[in-house]
Amino acid sequence: MTHMQTNDIAKAKAEAAFKRKEAQARDGAVAMTEYRAKQDAVRVRTERLRALRLAKEEQERNAPSKPQAGKA
Repeated sequence: MTHMQTNDIAKAKAEAAFKRKEAQARDGAVAMTEYRAKQDAVRVRTERLRALRLAKEEQERNAPSKPQAGKA
């Protein structure tokens, strides 16, 4: 193998590694964006469900208690 061929091979390997790292960085950015979107959706759902639960508990506390049947 000549010196020129060795340099070409090394250059090709370096370019392939660079492209691979660029692709990994892009994929990582996309994955992080998706992860954050999912986390935001979970947080919104959790806040909504908590508000509903608290409203229900408040309503139950303020509702007049029903008389128990059979006792009087």
